[in-house]
Amino acid sequence: MANTAAAAATAEGIDPRSGYCAATRTFHSLRSASTGALPPESLPVTAAAYAFSLLASPLPDRPALVDAATSIAVSYPSFLAAVRSLAGGLWSSLGLRPGDVALVVAPSRLDVPVLHFALMSIGAVVSPANPASTPEEYAHQVALSRPVVAFAAPEVAAKLPGHLRCVVLGSDAYTRLASAGAGSAPPPVAVKQSDTAAVLYSSGTTGRVKAVAITHRNLIALICAHAENRERVAAEATEAGEEPPPPAVTLLPLPLFHVFGFMMVLRSVSMGETAVLMERFDFGAALRAIERYRATLLPAAPPVLVAMIKSEEARRRDLSSLLVIGVGGAPLGREVAERFVAVFPNVQIVQGYGLTESSGSVASTVGPEESKAYGSVGKLASHLQAKIVDPSTGEALGPGQRGELWVRGPLVMKGYVGDDKATAETVDSEGWLKTGDLCYFNEDGFLYIVDRLKELIKYKGYQVPPAELEHILQSHPEIADAAVIGYPDEDAGQLPMAFIVRQPGSNLTGQQVMDYVAKHVAPYKKVRRVAFVNAITKSPAGKILRRELVQQAMSMGASKL
Repeated sequence: MANTAAAAATAEGIDPRSGYCAATRTFHSLRSASTGALPPESLPVTAAAYAFSLLASPLPDRPALVDAATSIAVSYPSFLAAVRSLAGGLWSSLGLRPGDVALVVAPSRLDVPVLHFALMSIGAVVSPANPASTPEEYAHQVALSRPVVAFAAPEVAAKLPGHLRCVVLGSDAYTRLASAGAGSAPPPVAVKQSDTAAVLYSSGTTGRVKAVAITHRNLIALICAHAENRERVAAEATEAGEEPPPPAVTLLPLPLFHVFGFMMVLRSVSMGETAVLMERFDFGAALRAIERYRATLLPAAPPVLVAMIKSEEARRRDLSSLLVIGVGGAPLGREVAERFVAVFPNVQIVQGYGLTESSGSVASTVGPEESKAYGSVGKLASHLQAKIVDPSTGEALGPGQRGELWVRGPLVMKGYVGDDKATAETVDSEGWLKTGDLCYFNEDGFLYIVDRLKELIKYKGYQVPPAELEHILQSHPEIADAAVIGYPDEDAGQLPMAFIVRQPGSNLTGQQVMDYVAKHVAPYKKVRRVAFVNAITKSPAGKILRRELVQQAMSMGASKL
């Protein structure tokens, strides 16, 4: 497969090593020789129907889903039957139609993937949100995506806007809905691949939360990319005289409202694998779940690897089933990767990079050889093109040169819902998505993330937009000015840290600042360090010079802030 792609690339003037075409100054994926693996764009099909079409017949005899806390398992026949029955209820009893948006606000429970697939199968739009958000955050999300109904866990329902129709998961009303379509499937719906399948919330490249429209085509392209990667790994194993890896048992401690968790369930189901769901991440519980359910794949943010390196319990537990850790959500440093492999030599680290705006995927390492390229996030995903653009001149650059990464292809979002201006600033007229990340490709086509141009703080894999926290801080009567940065932290990746200029005469304390922000945001967005300063370092144009503030914070170092 790799040789075919390389030969085709050479014929088109593309360097078979790096994927770079000097004539167009564009990097091309060498994962596949053509877009032949994707169904024709004109074919009306939902992402759910496409995922189910890939399942073997008879259906896999392993569980589709397992609840890590209760050990309750859902077989593939039961999962498909539950999806069809709920889809019928959503159509006939609730009256949902293609294009209707449904907000889903719940922890990772077994009924959530069933709901996601049922909604997508009738052409309705899934919009998963964080159950830890505040009422004002939900109000903003609802204003963006305009859902016609919300499905919420009992503990969350009261926080949603009062005008929004709400069905409580697990209630009698939901149970009736879930069984309403058991006898009658919804009529076949002609859903275009270009229609929106999901609206995921992202901080975008700047400012407040944005609603990202992901199409059925985006999700189908993602499923195809994962299927190609699996075929590649199996072919390489066969060539080496080894057994191909068994179908994955994926432990999912990731929230299903996050692009990483949402896409991993889609991947798992389409490949006939098993996903073990955890309601919330707990390190000890995750280790026990790997041991109990013989998990082979663990998607995780870098802090999990750091914790495993340091953990005595991780050494005591039988983690022999674990074959792969898929790292995403934040960059993984070479040093951490090398320390991890020294402690867990039989676990392969697969690194990946993506944005909500790219359906969660841009690049990844595939197979044992590529996974040794520590510090890189891998090679460009199939069917994608990329450019490295000089941020000051707009010139496209070649291998080894640093610039902003732009990507184009079937994984790029439809746009930001209700924000044409932000969409136009992020995706240009030729379909190039400007990632806001400073990157380079080496001569072998491996992508390296150098820095984030877009200044988002990555706390335990979550995106925390500094502008949103600054807006809240600046609303405090005793704060004259404020800036927020990501303070480097080995366990969390980065901690949101606030620089505060007090109003004259104010005796505001750091704890009061942290408490004030905590009242307005979800827990992962809390300010966790505070420094009081006389002035915020800014450019002549008034732009906060965050890099200088990071250096200032680091020079304060161990001194108590």
